[in-house]
Amino acid sequence: MSSYPDDIYSDPPSVSLDTLASLGPLAPMAGTWEGEHGVDIAPKAAGPRTQGFFERITLEPVDPGNNGPQLLYALRYHTWMCKPGEKGTYHDQVGYWLWEPATQTVMHSLTIPRGQTVLAVGKAASDAKTFTLEATRGSTDYGICSNPYLEQNFRTESFTITVTVHDDGTWSYEEDTVMAIKGQSELFHHRDSNHLQRVAAPTPNPLAP
Repeated sequence: MSSYPDDIYSDPPSVSLDTLASLGPLAPMAGTWEGEHGVDIAPKAAGPRTQGFFERITLEPVDPGNNGPQLLYALRYHTWMCKPGEKGTYHDQVGYWLWEPATQTVMHSLTIPRGQTVLAVGKAASDAKTFTLEATRGSTDYGICSNPYLEQNFRTESFTITVTVHDDGTWSYEEDTVMAIKGQSELFHHRDSNHLQRVAAPTPNPLAP
């Protein structure tokens, strides 16, 4: 872990305005992507239900940000999913992928329109082709926040996502959301996965040279 200066209001010593060139392991994910063979294993009253889905996700670079001396490069994203052959929304999600080069830390924030938000974290080398991020309920830094209904009935205990960048230029992910469901004695593993292919290049961030 890199140490920060005592002056918490100081600026980072060096900032690149070219986010696309400074994203470390997140760089291959920039752009617009589609995946036609997503798999969602979700809880239902009769037991786990497996549902296929189509996904379109856009990850665009934004200008670098800082918390005093802490420097972060980011991709702002929106992902939208629907069931095969349908046009109605199956899942919608927004957030950021963040790279902190000084500590080789990847962060992933997600917010869904069900009254829930997550901030997950993991370590990765700048050229890593696979990395895993985690968030745990109750943590005051990288954690999970849900509305009272979800807390009482579908409480999320942990969230894990593993990203793999493939040699052919595609990337894939596997998610495991561990839930405590009212009336069930065992924890449920809500799993999602997809393999994505780029359909459009990213747009450079506004301040990029």
